[in-house]
Amino acid sequence: MKSTRNDNGDVKQRVAKWFHTKWSQLRAWIHKFWHRYQLTRWLIIVVLTLFLVMSIYLTIVAKTAGVSKLESRLQQNTIIYDNHNEQAGSLYSQKGTYVKLNKISSNVPDAVLSTEDRGFYHEHGFSFRGLGRAGFLLLKNELLHRDYISGGGSTLTQQLVKNAFLTQQQTFSRKAKEIFIAIEVENQYSKKQILTMYLNNAYFGHGVWGVQDAAKRYFDRNASELTVPQAATLAGMLTSPGIYDPIDHPQATKQRRNTVLQLMVENKKLTQSAADSYKSTPLVTKNGYKYEDTYKYPYYFDAVISEAINKYHLSEKEVMNNGYKIYTTLDQGQQSAMQSVYRRDSNFPTSTGASVQSASIAMNPKNGGVTAIVGGRGEHVFRGYNRATQMTRQPGSTMKPIAVYTPALMHGYFYDSSLQDKKQSYGSNHYTPRNYDNEYSGSIPMYKAVYESSNAPAVWLLNKIGVNAGYRMAQKFGIPVTKGDQNLALALGGMTKGVSPAQMARAYAVYASGGKLPTTHFITKIEDSSGKVIKRNSKLRTKQVISKKVADQMTSMLIGVYEHGTAKSARPSGYTLAGKTGTTDTGKDDNNDRDQWIIGYTPDVVVATWEGYDNSKNNHYLTSVQSTDINSLFKSEMSSLLPNTDGTKFTVKDAQERAESGTKSNNKWTDQIADEFKQGANELGDRASQIWNGIRSMFSFL
Repeated sequence: MKSTRNDNGDVKQRVAKWFHTKWSQLRAWIHKFWHRYQLTRWLIIVVLTLFLVMSIYLTIVAKTAGVSKLESRLQQNTIIYDNHNEQAGSLYSQKGTYVKLNKISSNVPDAVLSTEDRGFYHEHGFSFRGLGRAGFLLLKNELLHRDYISGGGSTLTQQLVKNAFLTQQQTFSRKAKEIFIAIEVENQYSKKQILTMYLNNAYFGHGVWGVQDAAKRYFDRNASELTVPQAATLAGMLTSPGIYDPIDHPQATKQRRNTVLQLMVENKKLTQSAADSYKSTPLVTKNGYKYEDTYKYPYYFDAVISEAINKYHLSEKEVMNNGYKIYTTLDQGQQSAMQSVYRRDSNFPTSTGASVQSASIAMNPKNGGVTAIVGGRGEHVFRGYNRATQMTRQPGSTMKPIAVYTPALMHGYFYDSSLQDKKQSYGSNHYTPRNYDNEYSGSIPMYKAVYESSNAPAVWLLNKIGVNAGYRMAQKFGIPVTKGDQNLALALGGMTKGVSPAQMARAYAVYASGGKLPTTHFITKIEDSSGKVIKRNSKLRTKQVISKKVADQMTSMLIGVYEHGTAKSARPSGYTLAGKTGTTDTGKDDNNDRDQWIIGYTPDVVVATWEGYDNSKNNHYLTSVQSTDINSLFKSEMSSLLPNTDGTKFTVKDAQERAESGTKSNNKWTDQIADEFKQGANELGDRASQIWNGIRSMFSFL
């Protein structure tokens, strides 16, 4: 047994000796290798390089943050101007009433600096002591596997930067940016300016920003009138407005106020006896704050914000807070009129359960500028669902002029050409369109088929000119057709995805503007707080898609829709309109509609209106025989809108009136040949452009 123990001891000694020898050899090799390649120097170089690169990056971030415009954008709200350059409203989400420092009681800076940043006048944007505290917290959170910084370390300037430029997310990268931007702020502004900006940009709970509005909200007085205890109360709220809320948590707020008063003593802003006296005073609040709603036209302003984001590369926060001047195509008279119509429930069908929804948009056909828009009924949600621009539904018979009658005129037909009006099946799937009343006259002049919205003649005519002709015309009019829409159902608005009221208004603007397709837009110009113009990422263009003659012929027929046809009951007294109605079926019977559309225009304005349910299931459908149908809504709408236009009259007459007076069109064959030639040339040019773009794209990969 004793011999076995000795053997085990010898083995352990040999193993230990072997490991010691190898470890000594490894250390010697590492030492030799480290000194041979001078790894200490390289390590220092790498660390310094990383520090230099990070510093350069953060300096660039600070220099490009727009610090020079900080004061001006904090002082100004974003203002929206209408088409006459008159102020229509303003946008802001983190702003209050801006006041200069001499309009703020000196008690407020004394309390705030005693609490938040005693070294404010001796620092240059950041505090080494604060950074040390933040570093300790960072190390602590790393050890505890927390992916954030637990606060601390921020000077008053850093807090201003965080609110004005950065998010509230607490990460190392955000903290680093905060420091460098704070240094840049200190380089460009005086301490007085920085303190003023901070006090006007601080959050005080209950949706109140800035010391002036906070003074009104909690004490019903101006910031210049705040007493020492009141100033201490507001200063105490800055750490946590939700916890130290004098309305919801008065006891905690009073304790915090007294803590601030004691800090003011330590900072030599109060004597101990004065502080003790103030601590004994009760905390009394009084609300004198009145919120002014400047978001006067909610759906229009929503669309303006979206366009600023999508077309001008701005964020929502920038649009709301950076003091821009946004010039728009808004017509305040038209917008107010449209909103007034939509506020009256009597203009809409009654329903049980879900409410009937509707959306409408008005557009200047000459340039595509939207003059008015309402995206739905009921309570508005900020930047919520806008049915006028975001909804897609099948357009029904409003597609007939675009996909059938316009290309037919360009293929040799005339406004008074005779069309077949018979019940007929087409194709291998036996597609059989029916007229609304299931009655057929055998033949019908085109203008009458248009204003009666007959289905059978429209499908027959599209079949004659070819589905591709209608499909290509829909594309030219900006309608988002897909390959699945290349069939005869397109004549009646059968689409895979559908369209929005905004897209239909733009399409009908072609007829009102003499054949030109405009670019839909809300904004004409954006200036920042310093007056610099922000560039749009794409130009506003108009494109001639059909000849003026064809546009006028279509208008002549579309006038009949309001004079004799399906929109006769929608025509406002004293005005001549052109346009089209449309419905989509629920599949139950002819009197039940899933969607109802009506589009009307003059040379001054195009209005497209949709009515229906967001969800057409569960027996939600419209009854076309109700007194409050879409025609009555549209009549009310146009009766209010049209007085706010120039009142320009059409230069063409109603097609039926022309036909009855003996004015025939089919003797002008030379004009038709000229139009055919122009159209052919345009199509050839488009085709050549497509081929050239294809060649360029091929070579771009080489």
